Amino acid sequence: MLDAAAVRRWCRLAAEALGRTRSEIDALNVFPVPDGDTGTNLHLTVIAAADALDELPGGADPAETWRALARGALLGARGNSGVILSQVLRGLADVLGPLEAPPDGAAFAGALRHASGLARGAVEHPVEGTILSVVAEAAASCTGSGLPDACRAAAGGARRALRRTTGQLDVLARSGVVDAGAAGLCVVLDALAAVVTEEYPERYEVPGRAAGTAPIVPERAEPRGPGFEVMYLLDAPDDAVGALRATLDALGDSLVVVGGDGLWNVHVHVDDAGAAIEAGMAAGRPHRIRVSHLHAAPGEPHAPHAGRAVIAVTAADGLAALFEGCGARVVRREPGAMPPLAVLAEAILAAGDEVAVLPNEPEVLALAEAAAERARDAGARIAVVPTKASVQGMAALAVHDPLRRFGEDVIEMTRAAGATRFGHLEVAGQEAVTSVGLCQPGDVLGLIEGDVATIGAGAGVGEVARSVLDRMLSGGGELVTLITGAHAPAGLAEALEEHLRRDHPDVEVGVYDGGQERYPLLIGVE
Repeated sequence: MLDAAAVRRWCRLAAEALGRTRSEIDALNVFPVPDGDTGTNLHLTVIAAADALDELPGGADPAETWRALARGALLGARGNSGVILSQVLRGLADVLGPLEAPPDGAAFAGALRHASGLARGAVEHPVEGTILSVVAEAAASCTGSGLPDACRAAAGGARRALRRTTGQLDVLARSGVVDAGAAGLCVVLDALAAVVTEEYPERYEVPGRAAGTAPIVPERAEPRGPGFEVMYLLDAPDDAVGALRATLDALGDSLVVVGGDGLWNVHVHVDDAGAAIEAGMAAGRPHRIRVSHLHAAPGEPHAPHAGRAVIAVTAADGLAALFEGCGARVVRREPGAMPPLAVLAEAILAAGDEVAVLPNEPEVLALAEAAAERARDAGARIAVVPTKASVQGMAALAVHDPLRRFGEDVIEMTRAAGATRFGHLEVAGQEAVTSVGLCQPGDVLGLIEGDVATIGAGAGVGEVARSVLDRMLSGGGELVTLITGAHAPAGLAEALEEHLRRDHPDVEVGVYDGGQERYPLLIGVE
């Protein structure tokens, strides 16, 4: 079946499969420019779709599920192939979302044909031998009334079309590779067939470079073409998009515009990035603007950028020292206040041309996104890792590797942060109604991921902390991080360590002095 639950499983499996194969796909990337990031872009696009599905309630119906999938992919699409893949997912959602029953083979085939048409229509000048050819062949091969057979046929047709791409584009033939975006699509369709048939492959195949051929580097490539990749989301009426397409087509190439119903994702390669952004402003409201240099130094197409940095936002002296000790640059904020937008944006720009930002509080996340957008306007590559607690920021920093490519580094940091559950203790300042009952001033509250989990009416900080720890570890955990605050009772950390040794002997514990004013204790469970 391809019901709501199966769609979730497919999206998460596709993200994992692309995560395992993205380096191999990146190595195939010679068209339209040899910038070596197609696998990473596809991975990030599908992760965005999977994350959107994770935010849905468990009982979401198929229509809600397909809408979330398509919107998540649209909002998170990266690069030329990622934008096209988001349109393929939207095409499937258009047809399969409104169905009252899970689709059969014929319905899936119709959805894939619609998706192929939408994807081709989004590209201003379609080229054969690319992801467009492969999705078209997958749709044409999708026969049979049963859904498992249809999915197998679609994946098989895509694989056959993938092998033909080498002979369809001269740049692929000279470099001895298949098209990178098409290879990524095959992985996505293989994951779909695996979920529907429950036949999971041991590995997802990505054809390597043919023997006797060498990578195409910029100095050996055909005319270099435009120097910048410009991408942005655009809030604009549908009737404004035709004029935008015409303007952008005259400015550059690799133009892809996907979306609808007032929200669009725009991708184009141009020499004048400012003019491409101004065209978006004339059509509507561009946001999440990204401008990237397309051409690496000759002979070093995969070299990392200079100036890689991580910025962490915090209000506490001890936490600032912890982050700095892990290699981050710290932007300080006053307790209970937000850092000024201009200060954060200037800090990002001063840090380097590839910067990951750790907000470390839910309320700082939106501000960090706004500051990152301002910094991107100056040409920097910025990623906001959505850390909602300092313990998540520390987990992200623990896996930070400046020698990895920037996209891969951000993926690993985001994965580590997402795998860290967070909790904290605070003292109620006034009477209030919480999700677990009424609290009085002076009560110790135990919160897990922002929600009150327990009220220690008359109980001490240590007792509430043990209760929160036990709840957080009930679903498993390997590493517990305890960060004590300025007003933590003496001996709290030692008592909790003893509790964990006795009741959770397999868990590793790290204890730090954060010096935070408001929270006696911060807790992380990885």
